[in-house]
Amino acid sequence: MTDLANAVVHQSPVQDVRTPGLTDLPTVSPLEQRNGMRHLAAGVSIITAANGGQRAGLTATAVCSVTTDPPRLVVFVNKNVVANELIQQSGALAVNVLAGEQEDVAKAFAGMIEGVHGDARFEHGDWSTLVTGAPVLGNTLSSFDCRVIKLFDESTHNAFLCEVLSVRERSDGQALVYLNGAFRKIDQ
Repeated sequence: MTDLANAVVHQSPVQDVRTPGLTDLPTVSPLEQRNGMRHLAAGVSIITAANGGQRAGLTATAVCSVTTDPPRLVVFVNKNVVANELIQQSGALAVNVLAGEQEDVAKAFAGMIEGVHGDARFEHGDWSTLVTGAPVLGNTLSSFDCRVIKLFDESTHNAFLCEVLSVRERSDGQALVYLNGAFRKIDQ
């Protein structure tokens, strides 16, 4: 899917004449960044993809709405996971926004259940598909079935800009969020 890799990548900050020396300032350490981000509560999603009979998925909090017209979102996926390759091969993915009662599915796809790897993760939950063939989890707060329109290479992750082709939602239930290293349930 090399045609998706058409992003402009900036490796250093843009020089700003209003703040001389800004580009020379050091960044924080990875540990400082990680510790600071632990305090940003984020909704928990399972990102899934399928290609040629193979399925893969991961638990993620790095999902963001971009626009509603056209309907677009962005998903960040670590380059070292199988789902990254399947997303690039298929050109599609699903974002499954988890409900509070789906913490076990989040743990399975996060590698937090011993002995559960690869396709065995899909034994947790009720899975189907919508229009792209990417796996969609039943009973989520919402699921977005998407086609990838651009890929941005960002260090250890790829950012997939997607157009939403189908959405399924429910209007009840608690949301599952991740905060300070733990899953938490909150009322909508």
